[in-house]
Amino acid sequence: MDANPPNPPQEPEAPGLLPSAVKVTLSGRSFSFYPPIRNLSHNEWRFVRETWSELLVENVDSGVEVWIPRRMLGAISSVEQPFPIVGLDKEMEFRAGAVWPYRPKLLEMPRPERTPQPEDASVANATGLLPTRKRRGSGSTATEHRLARLIGIALTIAFVAILLVLAIFRGDGIFGNRVILQTADQDYLSLGAGDDYFRVVQRLGPPQSDRWRTQSKEVAFRVLEYPDRAYSVILFGADQATATYLGAMDGNWRPIHAVSIGRGMDSTAMLRTLPRF
Repeated sequence: MDANPPNPPQEPEAPGLLPSAVKVTLSGRSFSFYPPIRNLSHNEWRFVRETWSELLVENVDSGVEVWIPRRMLGAISSVEQPFPIVGLDKEMEFRAGAVWPYRPKLLEMPRPERTPQPEDASVANATGLLPTRKRRGSGSTATEHRLARLIGIALTIAFVAILLVLAIFRGDGIFGNRVILQTADQDYLSLGAGDDYFRVVQRLGPPQSDRWRTQSKEVAFRVLEYPDRAYSVILFGADQATATYLGAMDGNWRPIHAVSIGRGMDSTAMLRTLPRF
């Protein structure tokens, strides 16, 4: 079977086609999706064309073109730097050359085994013989059933506890947005959107290391490391002079602080997709 399914039919842009907000606002400009499309490391896109039901967008880094259903598009953020963000109504993933709704794998809970009924009790029920043994068999079966239920409940509680511990320490699952603070202080909480390099140094002091990485012509990231504080400060912008505060990462490169980027969204998703450098 072909791993890359054929593209949907290219419907002509008829005169009656109402242009989408993406085409009107962002045609010819780079933008990002939120939540980011899974299985694609670079979250920078450009509009190509649209039909009655879908939009064709191109990934700037890989050149991959995918069709996004119009019904999946949400609001466009008011943030212009480094580029606007287009909301998605559902989390999507890239596989087999197309995007699909993301469905996380579900773990099935183990079922407790049922204890078989003793043979002498079944014979007594069928023939009516040995009433004394029948009563003993019934009492023993009820006790075993209660014991099996207790074992099943204990196994279920232990299994749920293991899932909770894994979710907390991995930082995904049920507590995907929970942050376990492992820093020497929380002075980064005094920083906010719009704070530049000099504002950060004024509040936290000079960093031990200062690195700069360019993602594209419009976007670059600056990492200010503070090993003694056990976290790093992330700035982003078009160049070093205009880079402003985006958030903070702990020693394991997990977001511990983010800033609002408009329309009820923050920079957590951008921090999570930022590779360590």
